[in-house]
Amino acid sequence: MSRFSDVKNLVMSLEADFEKFYDKGNQAAGTRVRKGMQDLKNLAQAIRTEVQEKKNAG
Repeated sequence: MSRFSDVKNLVMSLEADFEKFYDKGNQAAGTRVRKGMQDLKNLAQAIRTEVQEKKNAG
């Protein structure tokens, strides 16, 4: 379950940058959002791989 906590923490850490980008038009915040979303994608892929391995192991 620590992986799930990592996902939640990453999403929550991006909240301020999302607000700055969408509400205030801050372009630098948009860059941070894009980087954070890439990190989220990589973390999700790692979790998917781990789950698949555990499932196949029986």
